Amino acid sequence: MSMSSQMNKPIGLIAIEKEMARQNADAISSFEAAAPLGMTIAQSLRMTGRLLLLGMGGSHAVGRAVEPLYRSLGIDAVALPLSEQLGQPLPLVGKTILVTSQSGESAEVLRWFAEVGVRADTFGLTLEGGSTLARTVPSLTGFGGTENAFAATRSLTVSFALHLAVLSALGEDPAEALAILNAGSKPNADAAVAALSDVSAVVTSGRRMQGVAEAIALGLTELSRIPCFSLEGGQLRHGPMEMLGPKVGVVLFRAKDATSELVARMAASALEAGSPVVVFDASGEAPLKGTTTIDAGVASGVAAVFALLPAAQHFMLGFAGARVGDLGTPVRSTKITRDE
Repeated sequence: MSMSSQMNKPIGLIAIEKEMARQNADAISSFEAAAPLGMTIAQSLRMTGRLLLLGMGGSHAVGRAVEPLYRSLGIDAVALPLSEQLGQPLPLVGKTILVTSQSGESAEVLRWFAEVGVRADTFGLTLEGGSTLARTVPSLTGFGGTENAFAATRSLTVSFALHLAVLSALGEDPAEALAILNAGSKPNADAAVAALSDVSAVVTSGRRMQGVAEAIALGLTELSRIPCFSLEGGQLRHGPMEMLGPKVGVVLFRAKDATSELVARMAASALEAGSPVVVFDASGEAPLKGTTTIDAGVASGVAAVFALLPAAQHFMLGFAGARVGDLGTPVRSTKITRDE
């Protein structure tokens, strides 16, 4: 990149790109370092058989993305926003609890421990080893420290790698996911950005990959400042199809699993409704006619998360960069949300 174009880049974008450049290496280091505590958490899960994943923002999206992965291993896993658990709590008895916070300092995390105390079988997941969360409960800690850029990129990848350590300890083979991280794909999402150049709102959607769709919708909103939200594929069918049309972009996520056909059907219906449709695709199936398909290879489960994320991140930056001049500089929020 020429010196002048680097100088014209928004400072927030430079910060995000720095995080993304090291995310795979940090994720691999995080996975390796997390092995001992991953075994401990897996032992807890074998005893309880139940997992409650608590977090806010991107941390909750991570919980949503790994829910089906734990469920497929026989764990009764539920992800809830920590704010919801504080206000309308699920019973905690007999559950393993995993509190996720990238900073380890979110307002809700501090209140959680102040009100609930430190229960047995409670663990943390954070990027900050010196944080309140990490000091309070045994915590899976990501390599490379806190993410400084606004909108989660590296923190998502690292958080999934920490979950990979637990999933591996439960018997999941991590080889495919690690191979994808080691390969470090350089996806080009320009076609997806072009396809949605004219929309004024975006809905992201998936089936088993719904958590990834939610993580990307959050980043799209934070960076582009236009409404971008996420609806699970079935939920999108039940009424919200009414909003579709040329000004509402639809971004779908599919992997190689039993739900990929349902994602394909949604793509066809959304096109019929007049919306431009982008598909981030790790299903290995033929691209869907009429959609802009970004090929993310072939993967399922946790490996598909790592396959789809980089392409979706590049799309997120391109989409937002076309709409705001000071990309990555929040105007109404902060990286660490200290208010409830």
